[in-house]
Order: sequence, then structure tokens, then C-alpha cells
Amino acid sequence: MMSLSRSIIIFLSIFLLLSCAVHSCVLAGSSESLFAAASKNAEQANEGFKRADKFVRGWLELADPKTGLIPRNTKDMYWNAQDSAADNYPFMVLTSSFTDTSLFQGKMKDMLDTEIKLTSRIDNLPDTFDFKTQKFRTDKPNINSIIFGSSEYIKDGLLPLTEWLGQSPWYDRMVAILDDMWKHAPVETPFGRIVSDNVEVNGEMLQTLSRLYWMTGRPQYLEYAVRLGDYYLLGDHHPTNDLKRLRLRDHGCEIVSGLCELYATVSFAKPDKKKQYEKPIHQMLDRILEVGRKDDGMFYDAVNPITGDVLSKRTADTWGYTYNGYYTVYLIDKTQRYLDETKRVLKNISKYTNYAWEGASSDGYADSIESAISLYNRLPSDSVADWIDSETKVMWAKQKPTGIIEGWHGDGNFARTTIMYCLWKTQGISIHPWRQDVRIGAVRNADKLYISLISDKPWNGRIKFDQPRHNTIMKLPIDWPRINHFPEWFTVKEGASYTLTNNADSSARTYTSNQMIDGIAFNAEPNTKYRLTLTVK
Repeated sequence: MMSLSRSIIIFLSIFLLLSCAVHSCVLAGSSESLFAAASKNAEQANEGFKRADKFVRGWLELADPKTGLIPRNTKDMYWNAQDSAADNYPFMVLTSSFTDTSLFQGKMKDMLDTEIKLTSRIDNLPDTFDFKTQKFRTDKPNINSIIFGSSEYIKDGLLPLTEWLGQSPWYDRMVAILDDMWKHAPVETPFGRIVSDNVEVNGEMLQTLSRLYWMTGRPQYLEYAVRLGDYYLLGDHHPTNDLKRLRLRDHGCEIVSGLCELYATVSFAKPDKKKQYEKPIHQMLDRILEVGRKDDGMFYDAVNPITGDVLSKRTADTWGYTYNGYYTVYLIDKTQRYLDETKRVLKNISKYTNYAWEGASSDGYADSIESAISLYNRLPSDSVADWIDSETKVMWAKQKPTGIIEGWHGDGNFARTTIMYCLWKTQGISIHPWRQDVRIGAVRNADKLYISLISDKPWNGRIKFDQPRHNTIMKLPIDWPRINHFPEWFTVKEGASYTLTNNADSSARTYTSNQMIDGIAFNAEPNTKYRLTLTVK
């Protein structure tokens, strides 16, 4: 008969072996499910890139034969800055940077060169160009109209491009336009000359100047931004204390997030100015919460913030653009209510499944999906992820076989939001050269990245990984959420090294962060499912 102590030892040994076996199964199952999720993400990202590429091809067919520029829509045969340049062309550029390098470096760059040559009217400021006459559409330039178009071109198009591409010819075009906008600023105020008295333009300028001040280090950009901040927060144009109409959808909501971006900037660059702005910023945000939204947290299209009257009860498709501002101020002041309200609207998002944003327009879906993606990046939840998936399918279904979506400049927003969606599904990974039959997707679990790659045909190329662009490109002090930026998912850290393991044969190679960003060479055999695990060494 075994002693009691020996029996206990045997029992514990068996228990530990069984526990290890069970734990191994759990880990294996977890790994299996992660790779399955990565494979699904690969298929979704692949569809997105194909659709974006098809959008580019469709719009290139509509280009003016003489200039190569794209028209405002399928009916108006002219180019303009606020539509053709701001909303459509930049996302043809962005898409081709992923899907067709020769097109990106060739025709897309040629279009920029042509645009600069033909449309620059007041110094570098662009004006509307008619394809039939091959001349400007008006005999004399209208500075207010030109500044509006210039502002739209910068904030809606060139700035998002720069946040992904960094220094480029499109960055150069943006800075040249911005400098001349302020050179010709026509509006006198007690705080100095500003470019406009239009809240949309000034909101766009606040966003642009706040970001480019950090990127360029140019003090005049902060000076211009503070002029606008003083005009709205310290003068008699406060968005909720003085304005009788505050639009909380696009073409108005930009002033809210723009002032919040400036608030973030002066918190680091001008602490004394931050103290001046703190009360009026919180007054604005608190009043919007009081009178500007529905019970579920969604914003109305427009309100009178003074009386509290709702001027347009339609739900704003750009709801997340405004909540970007709340989250930004939360990052600065740790105002718990602003975080809680942002979480609340995300918690209620499922009730807006297949909702008819802007009358069920593709542009309405794009803005709402983008709203969710930007906030999901900071506040992830399964319900929000499921909603983004379902609504992206609805938006994609609007694309015609030609690649055109609805045949107007808003089609570009389809591509912009689709690229954002794809980068989420790949965790910021891109492949070069891109090919329709090559599918790559990824999921992150703690510090590990699980990658799935499969190709129908042999593929030799490079796998590029993302970097913390808010720091390396934009040089921002913190990564506050920004309208039309491309959120960061898995990013490689400077100075770190990474090990990429092929799970099929357990082979592993280690790379530097610079190698990861430049792209690591990879050869894919046809119809082979590659499962790769990336870890920080």
C-alpha cells in the first residue's frame, strides 16, 4: 500500500499534466482562432482594396482628355478645388499609393503638376477651371470663393494625404496654398487678419494649422491658429454663446473639433493661452451636450445653442467628428464626462444598423463609418467592430460595376473610408506590389501580431509595417483623434527589433524597426496559407 504522501505526489503530478494538456489546447485554440480572424480580415481588406482600385479606374475614364483632370461630377465638365480636388482626386492618389505604384508616381503626379499650372490664380491659390473653354470659369477672381475652395482642398484632401505619405509633392502643394491663403487673408478682426468669417473654413484652418504647426515647427502657423482661437473663444463669436445656428454635421461641425485641436496644441505650446481657453472650450462642449443631441448620444444636424431649439432633427452622419473633440479635451483635462459620453454613443451604435445616413447616400455612410473607426481605435468593443463591418458592406453595395459609386465628388469619400477600413483589417500592413489575388490580414493580441497571407499565384514583394505617424510624420505631442486621419493600429517602435515567425516550419527572422517600415522581402508560393507571428524581441 502506497504511503499517503506518495499518493498525493502522484495525484498532483497527474493533475499538473492534465492541466498543462488542457492549457495547451486552450492556447492552441486561441492561436487557431486568431489566425482564422486574420484570414477573415485578409478577405475583407482585399475586397476593400479592389473596390478602391476600381473606383480609381472608373474616375480616370471620366478625366478631361485635354488636361487629364477629373471633373466635379459626371455632368459638370469643370474642375474645382472644393470638390474635384478636395474630395475625389486625393483619394485616387491615396488608393494608387497602395495598389499601383506606377500610377501613383506617374499619372497621379502628372495631374497635380497640371492642376498647379492651370488652376493657380492668385499666387498659389486655385480657382475653378472649365474644360470646354480651357479657361477659368469667371472673368475675375473672387477671393472669398477661392479661399473657400483652397481651405477645402487642404483640409479634406491634402492634409489626410500628408498624414499617410509624409513629405511629398502633395505636401508641398498644401503648404504653398496655406501660406498664400494667409498672405491674402481678407477679414479684419481685433485679433488680426483671418482668412474668413465662415465657420467651416475657420474650423478647417484650426485643424490644419494645429497639425502643421507641429509638423513644420513654423511659429506663424500657431500664431494664425491663435488668432482664430481668440476670435471664437475670447471674442464675440463663441460657437454656443453667440451663434444662433450651430451646425453639428459637416460644413459646420469643423469649428468644434478645430477649436479642440487648437486647445490640445496650446496645452503644450502655450500654457497661458490654454488657461484662457479652458472655460470657453468647456462651455461650448457642455452646451452642445445639453441641447445638441438625442437621448442616445447622436447629434442633431443643427441647433440654436442660445435658445436650445433644434433647427434640424436629422441625425448628423459626422457624429464622430464632434466626439473627436470631446475625446481630445478628455485627453488634456481628464474630464470624465466627456469620455463617458463618447463611450455612451458607441454603446448605442447598433440601433443605427443600416440607417439611412443623409438619405442613404454613400457619403453619409462613409462619414459615419469613419466616425466609428476613429473612436473604435481608441475605445474598442466587439459591438462597434460588428457595426463597422455591417455598414461597410452596405456602403460597398452602392458601387456600380464601372467602379463609380454615385457619380459625384463624394465618391472619393467612399475610397477614403474604405482605405481606413482596410488598414484596420491589416493592422496597418501593406504589400508592395499589390495584386488582387494576394490577401493579407492581421489581428493583434497583446504585443503579438497574427498575420495571414495567401496568394493564388507566386508573389514576390515586400510587406510594409506602419509606424507611429502622429509622432514620426506629424510630430504631434499626443495622438488626439482627428477628422480624416488614418488611425494607427500595430506600429513599430523606433530602435526596437521584431521577430517574424513562420508557423508552418517555425522558422524565424529578426528585423529592425527601419526594415519593417521599409518593407521586408517575402516570397509566397501559390495557394499556400502563410501564418506568421510577429513579436517584439
